[in-house]
Amino acid sequence: MNFNSNLPATRRTVLRVGTAAMAMSAFATQAQSAWPAKPVTLIVPFPAGGGTDAFARPMSAQFAKLSGQQLVIDNKGGGGGTVGAAIAAKATPDGYTLFMGAVHHTIAPSVYPKLPYEIDKDFIPLILVARVPQVLVVNPKKVPASSYKEFIEFVQKNPGKLNYGSAGSGTSHHLAGELFKQQTQTFITHIPYRGAGPALQDLIGGNVDMMFDGLGSSATHIRGGRIKPLMVAGRTRNPAFPDVPSALELGLPAYDVTTWYGVWAPKGTPPEVQAKAIETLRAACMTPESKQIWASQGAEFADLQSGAFGGFVQLEMAKWAKVVKASGGVTLD
Repeated sequence: MNFNSNLPATRRTVLRVGTAAMAMSAFATQAQSAWPAKPVTLIVPFPAGGGTDAFARPMSAQFAKLSGQQLVIDNKGGGGGTVGAAIAAKATPDGYTLFMGAVHHTIAPSVYPKLPYEIDKDFIPLILVARVPQVLVVNPKKVPASSYKEFIEFVQKNPGKLNYGSAGSGTSHHLAGELFKQQTQTFITHIPYRGAGPALQDLIGGNVDMMFDGLGSSATHIRGGRIKPLMVAGRTRNPAFPDVPSALELGLPAYDVTTWYGVWAPKGTPPEVQAKAIETLRAACMTPESKQIWASQGAEFADLQSGAFGGFVQLEMAKWAKVVKASGGVTLD
């Protein structure tokens, strides 16, 4: 005899709905615990070839080895990284679309009057992937200087003659240049691009004279002799390029600019998926292969996760808001 057949119709309906809900809940839990059960898309909000790619792609390769699923890089450039961020913010929060942003996304709120997203409200911070100092690099065929001393003398005598490329107005590349001009009382023309990759290619090609770039994306071209480093931002020399003097020893103790890259998930991503994503991404960044690549680019894996990464983001937003204000505001070219 079917026990449920003796129950009132309303009660049987409640039982069926409850049973279905429990089944759906069990299925959702199983699906989350199996994450990733299919390829994961990683939105990179800059064109290919920039600093974000320098870490996203090797991390993607290690992710695939560890999880058995592809981490597919989807480059969505434009707006100093804000276009891709807006797309990622609207993605389905199921763990199969993640977002790899950068320091630029803590600058954007102080530069863009209206953004279609809020980095600290529409995203969940997962992990800080890499931190790398910025470096002043020049095209050796365009800039008549073999050292920082010769460079600064030339710039001071020829205001406005040199220009520098950036990943776009309001990015760390741009503000690093503005900060440099403030501290050295020099004038260099800013040329914004739609990402660090195109700017770097134009620097190599001689279409711009110099750049304040993350060491990660410049490292290969420095070693190849295509661009020349004159100074690394910060108080110490970088182990990957020990011959390049630091800003401190060149008389710029306050010139300390770091580029960093991190991964977020869209708001609403289940906690179980967040935890698995952090675990897998962290492992991908800590393989011997990744460690070697990070070291070769002068980068460190900071290993800040979840709330600690979120706190770091808040501090960076406050820091860059002060820089933008001190510069008198940023004009969006």
